[in-house]
Amino acid sequence: MLSALHEALRAEFPETTFLSHDLFPRGNSNIDSPSLIDAVRTQSIDAAIVGNAACGACSTSVGGAAARLEEAGIPTVVLARDTFADVTRNAFSSRGFAPDACLVTFPIGQFLASGDPAKAAGATSAVGTGLTEWTPEADEATGEEAPRIALPKVDDQMGFVRQANRLFLNIGCGDGLPLYPPTDDLVDWVLQGSDLPRDHVIGRIMPRNGLATVETIAVSLAMAGGRPEYLPVLIAAVEAMLDPRMEHGKAQANSGSPFPVVIVNGPAADQIRLNAGFGLLGPDPRQPAGAAIGRALRLLLQNVGGVLPGQGTMAAYGSMRYTNAVFAEAEDQLPKSWAPLSSDFGIPRGTNSVTVFAAVGGVSMPRRAISADSLENEIANGLHRVAAYLRTPNRDYVVGWANGTPGAVLISPTVARQLAALGWSKKMLQETLWDYARVSGDVVEKAGLVEWIRAAPDESTRAGPIDPWPICREPRQILVAVAGGDHPSNHFWFPADAPHVSVRAFDVPQAWDRLLSDAETDLGPGGSACRL
Repeated sequence: MLSALHEALRAEFPETTFLSHDLFPRGNSNIDSPSLIDAVRTQSIDAAIVGNAACGACSTSVGGAAARLEEAGIPTVVLARDTFADVTRNAFSSRGFAPDACLVTFPIGQFLASGDPAKAAGATSAVGTGLTEWTPEADEATGEEAPRIALPKVDDQMGFVRQANRLFLNIGCGDGLPLYPPTDDLVDWVLQGSDLPRDHVIGRIMPRNGLATVETIAVSLAMAGGRPEYLPVLIAAVEAMLDPRMEHGKAQANSGSPFPVVIVNGPAADQIRLNAGFGLLGPDPRQPAGAAIGRALRLLLQNVGGVLPGQGTMAAYGSMRYTNAVFAEAEDQLPKSWAPLSSDFGIPRGTNSVTVFAAVGGVSMPRRAISADSLENEIANGLHRVAAYLRTPNRDYVVGWANGTPGAVLISPTVARQLAALGWSKKMLQETLWDYARVSGDVVEKAGLVEWIRAAPDESTRAGPIDPWPICREPRQILVAVAGGDHPSNHFWFPADAPHVSVRAFDVPQAWDRLLSDAETDLGPGGSACRL
């Protein structure tokens, strides 16, 4: 489409020099980067056209590229899909502009294989006007701290909660389920979970470029029904997610619906009752921390980052986005020779930490055989079955092939102990899965994955082997965590769209022991008994 528009512009404006888009960076990771500005300055460009925004991550990239160009004083027009205009404008605002980028939009058919590129020629007039005459209508830039919510004044308690929740939905900051109104008293209570000043800035959440402070994070945790002792984990998770290498702005908008997975190591995980066993990805009234922390993280991404569906996020399905995935590794059930997940990234054992990456789904993998003549053969057969789930021509794997991860395997504690008893280390397990999960060249070709590999921004990804194609550059990139019910029948797989895995250690506040004592009083003693 860009080529057709290029030819049409040259014909309509013969006195203007139009350079081919092939001279400039291409691809999501390249176009929204300083290298774009360097290339443009090298060519002495007076104005620019960027496109095409055919998916959520693409829209975010071209919106960010337009902002970089405008920031450099270069008038820019964005070619965008009409239904993705809002997410493109959001991305444009991420660098401090008002969310009012100059767009020339097309219907979805223009971006499909059956679309007619020649129709782009009809946009020459709009593009010319945009480059020479367009001015923004909005005059307010973004990037400020989220405004305080003015809660309703209602005499009775339940009336207050109902009115507040109607307000949340009306202004677009709810998730469809009841929330706690973040009163001053409630937020102050949650803030006991951190010794940082309440106005301490953790970072900016894209695409709105909203400011995440300790207080902002505490407000979201309060609304989600969280407790003070959950706050250190949530702050660390937000800090990890905002690492620039995570490219969280693209994950936010991505049509593929990525969501954060937060795996917690260290004594704090057990102390706050974060589930590491049966049902760890679902509800548990005895271990509510994961649901509250994950829900609070989603509220932050939505309310501070601006990812309303169809506007700030183009997630086609949005799976797992109510509470994301927040759980602990079962460190007390690790084989003695196996280190925790966080130690794979240099975090000393016994240190409170979070490991965060973006997943695109989750699936339970049956690995136990109906019958087997030996434990060794059952293990071997089970690993082949697990590898069959990993061994797919997944375009998302390309994103993390060089420096990120294709995903995380959750291993049952029972099987981890069996493996260790047979002399298996975690490294051997990763190497075996990496070897078994190679994708044959004919599948790579037929699935069209070769094109994604050759178009990857990273040179090592482009130059990697195709037949067979390993799902990541090195075995260690396959994350392995021991977690889930202590039963040998299943493992779990989180396939990822993760250019990076972010790990952060965190401290607990001075009031930690008191907060844990309060939790014991409020929630009752831990354990497996149901008291209904």
